[in-house]
Amino acid sequence: MTIRDVLEMTGAKLVYGEEYLDKPVRKAFASDLMSDVLQVEANDFVLITGLAHPQVIRTAEMADIGFVLLVRNKKATPEMISLAKQAGIALAESKNSMYHTSGLLFKAGVRPVS
Repeated sequence: MTIRDVLEMTGAKLVYGEEYLDKPVRKAFASDLMSDVLQVEANDFVLITGLAHPQVIRTAEMADIGFVLLVRNKKATPEMISLAKQAGIALAESKNSMYHTSGLLFKAGVRPVS
């Protein structure tokens, strides 16, 4: 599965990162607590969060996360978009809940980060 596939499956809108659409997504982690995100050790995963704050992108950069998906109709701030560009992180927005988004991805074979 790729970032492009995730966007199509969830109906999410890409805010930044068209050049990353073919990057693989093998796992997912859903959290609004960035302290939990910093504990994750995995590659090729999407961070699903309802937290629309620049700290999300800073945390993603520190944790080497290449794709952040905002849920619950949260909108990326201009600062988030700027930071995502600087860090090379794909950023998207979805109207779906975190639960629904996670379920769609799990059903499609994306596994949770353990």
